[in-house]
Amino acid sequence: MDTTPAAAGDPIAAATAARLVPVVVLDDAAHAAPLADALAAGGLPVAEVTFRTPAAADAVRAMTDRGGVLVGAGTVLSARQVDEAVAAGARFVVSPGLSRAVVERCREHGVAVLPGAVTATEVQAALELGLEVLKFFPAATSGGPAAIAALAAPFGTVRFVPTGGIGPDDLGRYLALPAVAAVGGSWMVPRERVAAGDFAGITKLTADAVALAGRA
Repeated sequence: MDTTPAAAGDPIAAATAARLVPVVVLDDAAHAAPLADALAAGGLPVAEVTFRTPAAADAVRAMTDRGGVLVGAGTVLSARQVDEAVAAGARFVVSPGLSRAVVERCREHGVAVLPGAVTATEVQAALELGLEVLKFFPAATSGGPAAIAALAAPFGTVRFVPTGGIGPDDLGRYLALPAVAAVGGSWMVPRERVAAGDFAGITKLTADAVALAGRA
């Protein structure tokens, strides 16, 4: 069971509260619990576990069972994957694009959803579905901060979580935008460090990222 105090409220608001969302790729579910410990120790008790590997559902389940970390499922592309993510305990679902099927299945399950949108047409379609917090992916190759600022002008109620190609060097430029709720990134959870079991190193990277976001 997720025992984070914020988990009782809006999972998207809770996930973006620290203004950073670690995007995690796990090849071995055995690494999930110690990774959750490392993130929590670094001051960032949230994780978006991408459904890019066969271990994803088991990893979500292990992190959720560990407690203390708000766990979501990322790279969710279909209603079937929503079912798998929710069954594993995911509190929120992230999709790289805007899929009505994914959004509707999330609503059937009563789970929060963060779909992707990078064009005015996609943002408007999301608004028609009643969504106002959206993933902006892939951020670096879709115009970066300038594109988000441009979209924020006509869509003043929308907030974005840019993800993709963002690192510590440009974090501040994104977080300076009022329309940015949080930034998603993987630099604090490098796949090779997870695979090597370097959880102390991940805790250090996470703490550094949290401090950098705080200064930004």
